[in-house]
Amino acid sequence: MSEQLRVGMVGYAFMGATHSLAWRTVNRAFDLPLSARMTAVSGRSPEGVAAAAAKLGWDEHTTDWQSLIARDDIDLIDICTPGDTHAEIALAALAAGKHVLCEKPLANTVAEAKEMAAAAAKAASSGVRAMCAFNYRRVPAVALMRQLVQDGRIGTIRHVRASYLQDWIVDPQFPLVWRLRKELAGSGALGDIGAHIIDLTQFVTGQSITKVSALTETFVKSRPLPSASSGLSASAAESFGDVTVDDAALFLARLDGGAVATYEATRFATGRKNALRVELNGSLGSVAFDFERLNELEFYDAALPASEQGFSRILVTEADHPYMSAWWPPGHGIGYEHTFTHEVRDLIEAIAAGRQPTPSFADALQVQLVLDAVSRSAESQQWTSVEQALEPAL
Repeated sequence: MSEQLRVGMVGYAFMGATHSLAWRTVNRAFDLPLSARMTAVSGRSPEGVAAAAAKLGWDEHTTDWQSLIARDDIDLIDICTPGDTHAEIALAALAAGKHVLCEKPLANTVAEAKEMAAAAAKAASSGVRAMCAFNYRRVPAVALMRQLVQDGRIGTIRHVRASYLQDWIVDPQFPLVWRLRKELAGSGALGDIGAHIIDLTQFVTGQSITKVSALTETFVKSRPLPSASSGLSASAAESFGDVTVDDAALFLARLDGGAVATYEATRFATGRKNALRVELNGSLGSVAFDFERLNELEFYDAALPASEQGFSRILVTEADHPYMSAWWPPGHGIGYEHTFTHEVRDLIEAIAAGRQPTPSFADALQVQLVLDAVSRSAESQQWTSVEQALEPAL
């Protein structure tokens, strides 16, 4: 490792913590051409960002994200903030010649996402790279799922079935956090977790969603405002505010390779904490991934004799499985946090090689266009076509 990749991160909460762990770990797990240096982290609270820097391992901290972009000793900006700030930070970073890693969804609107994708394409001509952080692509079992599809093991894909179920806002007294406000989050379950299964299915199938028929629902339409500790007055803490995003989104879809699909994203599936599942049914077999069984794939090979057919369990822990050579002996599973380490590994390798990392901002724009079509379909109660981004890499 002859050179460093000096990172400045904006935001230090849930996603900031996962990204920090990835930057701390990546060069200890993988042999890479660049060494990640956790140079500085930015956040709004002076006390909060100072504590986060000390806990998460950053050399310095600031409350001014623009100062990170202005620094000559920072090469990459890692954006871990709510969606309403993604475009401003990413555009400024790209204009300054900084590489960018941006959390999903790419933006809150199609217009913002298009501007970001165009800026990334322009910056790429000068060797500046941009990637959107869809971490579930980096689950080894998911990467193997894509490989099986590419190798033709399930034949022509006919059905795609995807769901992402959570229950963290089932309680109507849960406060009106930023994820429940459209001006900050862009959308609710649709953009927050639906974006993951949209990207994941397009990734593993190599097909783009072209048409959708959707419905969305907001079950709890007002919630208590956050407490004074979140910056509101004590009197405001007793009042309620409107939930302006969806609690659940369901839609049918057609893909450009001929497959038909169903999608469900909800934060009201009582008892389901983070239940992501994708199943593909093809002419020669089927394959399914369940995040609650992170290190496994279910695989059905229709070419076997009838006496041997049935879903088999593939334990994805062998050294020749994607990413797994960096970790433990076969049979020793890995976890959620490893997906972020794999993500920054791929980004570092792409930057060092001078190639475009995936998912690119164009790929992330394609997801944004699907989110927009789903929203429009739910409003019109009609089938709605998805605008296609220019040459997504998938």
